[in-house]
Amino acid sequence: MKNNHFGKGFRAQLPLQMMVIPGIIFMIVFCYIPIYGIVIAFKSYSVTDTIASAPWVGLENFKIAFEDKFFWESVVNTLAISFLKLLIGFTAPIILSILIFELKNGWFKKVVQTISYLPHFLSWIVVGGMLLSWLSTSGILNDILVGVGILDQPRNFMIEAKSYWFIAVLSDVWKEVGWGTIIYLATMSGIDPTYYEAAKIDGASKLQQIFHITLPLMKFIISLMFILAVGGILGSNLDQTLVLINPLNSSHAEVINSYVYKVGLAQGDFSYATAVGLAVSIVSLILVVITNHFTKKMNDNKSVF
Repeated sequence: MKNNHFGKGFRAQLPLQMMVIPGIIFMIVFCYIPIYGIVIAFKSYSVTDTIASAPWVGLENFKIAFEDKFFWESVVNTLAISFLKLLIGFTAPIILSILIFELKNGWFKKVVQTISYLPHFLSWIVVGGMLLSWLSTSGILNDILVGVGILDQPRNFMIEAKSYWFIAVLSDVWKEVGWGTIIYLATMSGIDPTYYEAAKIDGASKLQQIFHITLPLMKFIISLMFILAVGGILGSNLDQTLVLINPLNSSHAEVINSYVYKVGLAQGDFSYATAVGLAVSIVSLILVVITNHFTKKMNDNKSVF
């Protein structure tokens, strides 16, 4: 009976199902078929070989990676930048979305939303150029800091390795914080307004309404976004890194993605780069599973996935 019901439902929705087919083909061609290429992580592959003909070397590429000090330097940078982005970049959209949601003036709310969304549509090439200008010795930041007496003389922040982590984190937050509010605003728009009306009658302040109504009802979507954020903790923004990195700040700017890009494409060591990428993917999967386990407990044993 169930199979018959499924068949009837599928036929009834056939035009809609047909619309999904291009997406499925895209996923198979560009996401599933390339998985076969993972085997070169266990081979000594070069452009003169095929994947099948390249000689097997077992775990040698992984061993080389774990003994490479530049690899571990990129791991430290990736973790530091990603944890700072998780700490600031994850909470900032939640706070901003609540502030926007609480605005009562309709046109002003739209203006704030539009302004906060705009940086997302700027490429990192454009943002990088802006940062190079703002943070140079003749940039606006130095003009302000020297003008108020915080600095005695201008500094070029982009060539200071110790400043890079904060530049990367704050620029990423500025670019994406507005875009990150969309899903939270959509969730809050679905909250029954009678909850707030009842809270007002009971004498609850605005902060009490936020902590006892808004945030608890957003708990599920916050958990989902947190799991996705943790899953990408080893995948620091490659576009941002390639734009902002230079020889003077590379000790703090080189992340795993840029390291894999440099070794795999620039130096042509595809097997080594694939081994690093595979190891990162496995660790990311483990982090997602662990995070989902803890958020499941926080959500009364209701799994997000």
